Amino acid sequence: MAVIAINQQLGSRGDELGRLAAQALGYRFWGRPELVSAASRAYHVGPEQFLIIDERQPHFWERPKVDADRLRAFLRAALFKEMAMDRVVFASSSGAQLMPANGCAVRVRAMAPLPIRVGNIAGLEKLTPAVAEKRVRAHDTEVKSRAQTLYSFDIDDPGIYDLVLNTSALSFDILVALLRSCVEKVDCRDDGRGLQELRDAAVAAQVRAALLSHPKFGLADINVVCVRGALRMEGPGLVAPWDDLARQVAAGIEGVKSCEIGADDAPMPLRAE
Repeated sequence: MAVIAINQQLGSRGDELGRLAAQALGYRFWGRPELVSAASRAYHVGPEQFLIIDERQPHFWERPKVDADRLRAFLRAALFKEMAMDRVVFASSSGAQLMPANGCAVRVRAMAPLPIRVGNIAGLEKLTPAVAEKRVRAHDTEVKSRAQTLYSFDIDDPGIYDLVLNTSALSFDILVALLRSCVEKVDCRDDGRGLQELRDAAVAAQVRAALLSHPKFGLADINVVCVRGALRMEGPGLVAPWDDLARQVAAGIEGVKSCEIGADDAPMPLRAE
């Protein structure tokens, strides 16, 4: 079954659209709170720690890069794991661009004219129009900068989405019907390969996150790739005994069928724990 991933402009009501679409399709709905909660439980990180990579907090590039990279990996692993179970709608400021362009995910941009978004935020957050406009503009700048710096893409580029929806131009009933139609057509053409690719991406992301949270690996430079459950890890220092330890970590992730290790002789940058 296809999944829906919505990147929403602040004040565009993309999360509301996502909830209505999930209800109409019988899907699960996830927003950022659900994502943070899942990542927090899976990797034993307090939800408050994810605030350092929250787009509502400006100037993300001024935050500790080591912590930010680790926390983003935890969020990515949690998101991909949920998506790989299919029948889910995810709506946030970003995330749709991470979905593979293979037809198993409908990548959506929810947008609306600035005055509409300002009015929505003013009403939702009980702000004056001037403060709401400042908030919306600052959020747009922050999200755009994050996307460009971290992933080298323009989040406003319509070419990275399957659908761009102006939530102020049509009723939500029409927009939900449009999403339903897209999902049904994707499902009719589904041959299973797209979902398998997403599941492999989820396995790789979970293994990488598990390594990042392991006291002996920490931020070691390890590349993880998965194809139909066959895992390959490559990185400096993945030699005995670290190769066996890496295999043990990978074996704890559901979906790993085999594990191959590639390494050179450079030392592993381990934590001193």
